[in-house]
Amino acid sequence: MVDPRVKKLAEILVNYSVYVKKGDNVILSSSPEASPLIKEVYRLLIKKGAYPLLRLGLPGLSYIYYKNASKEQLTHFPKLFEHTVKRSQAYIGIGADTNTREFSNVDPSKLALRNKVTHSISDYIVNSKPKMRRVSLDFPTNALAQDAEMSLEEYEDFLYAACLQDWKKLSKQFAKLRDKLNKGKVLRVVGTDTDLSMEIYPKSFVLDDGKENMPGGEVFGAPVKKSVNGHIRFTYPAIRDGVEVTNIYCEFKNGKCIKATADKNQKFLTKMLDTDAGSRFIGEIGIGMNPKITKFTKNLLFDEKIGGTMHFAFGMAYKECGEPNKSALHWDIVKDLRKNGKVFLDGKLIMKNGKWII
Repeated sequence: MVDPRVKKLAEILVNYSVYVKKGDNVILSSSPEASPLIKEVYRLLIKKGAYPLLRLGLPGLSYIYYKNASKEQLTHFPKLFEHTVKRSQAYIGIGADTNTREFSNVDPSKLALRNKVTHSISDYIVNSKPKMRRVSLDFPTNALAQDAEMSLEEYEDFLYAACLQDWKKLSKQFAKLRDKLNKGKVLRVVGTDTDLSMEIYPKSFVLDDGKENMPGGEVFGAPVKKSVNGHIRFTYPAIRDGVEVTNIYCEFKNGKCIKATADKNQKFLTKMLDTDAGSRFIGEIGIGMNPKITKFTKNLLFDEKIGGTMHFAFGMAYKECGEPNKSALHWDIVKDLRKNGKVFLDGKLIMKNGKWII
C-alpha cells in the first residue's frame, strides 16, 4: 500500500511545482530506491497527457565512472542528453541516496572538470524558465536518515512535514521579506567570528516557494559581484559530491575570497574554489524560512531552508537574480544566526538571533 504522503507529494510536484500541461515532455530522473514516488509521479504525468522520459540510475554507477573514466571521457560533452533537455518542458529530479559519502575518495579534480564540461546543461535546466520548469527533491532513504541521525521512520516524518505544506500561503509570507530586501542597498551580517557586508544587486531577491526545490522555504538574491568584504565562519559542514568540509572560515576583499580554511578536506575546498574565474565570488545570498525545518541534517536541500539561518553560495548567480556572477560552481554553505546573530539593511537592524523584524 502506498503511503498517502507519497501521493500528496506527487500531486504537489506535478500540479504545483512544475505545473505539467498536456503535451509536455517531462524528464523524470531518479533511482530505484524512490520507486513509490516515481510511480505516483509517472501515473499523474500520463493522466495529464504528458510524455514522461524516465532516466533511472543505479547505485554505484557514478563512483565507477569517476574512478575509471579517462580524461577524454571526462571531457566528452553529452550531446544526446543536451538534445533531450532542450526539447523538454519540465524536469523532475528525485534524489534517493544509498551512500552519501560515495565520492569521499574520488579525485576532486575529476569532479570539478566534469562539472565544468556539463555546466551548460545544468545551467539550462536551472536557469531557462519558462522554457524549462524544474523541481529537485529527495526521497527518504536509510542513508539520508543516518546522516540526519534519525531512524528511517523519523526521517520520513521530517521530510514529509517539510514538503507537505500550504505553499501558496507561505509564498505570501516570504514575499514580505523579499520586498523589504529589494528596497535596500547594503546588507551586513554579524555573528560569531563573522562580519560580512555587501551591496545588494538591484531587485535581485526572489522566492523559493516550492516551485524549484521541494521543500521550498527561502528568499534568495545576489550581491554586487565585487562588493563583498569582511569575514565569515560558517556554522555547519559543507557537503558536496559526498565530501564533507568542516569549520569553514573565509575572508573577502572586493568580492573575492582571498582566504579559505577548513579543519577537514581543505584540499577539496581549495579545488572547488579554484574551479574557474567566478568561483571565489559569492553568487547567492540565501535566507532560510521553512517553519518545519529546525534541525541540521547534512542535506543541503533542507539545511539551507532552516529558519534563522543564511547561506552564501560560491560561484554562479541565478539568472532570475540578474546573474552578476558566472561560474560552473554553485556551492551553498550555511551560517546559523539563531544565537548571537544580527542582520542589518542599510544600517538598520532587520534580524536578531534568527527572528526577522519586518
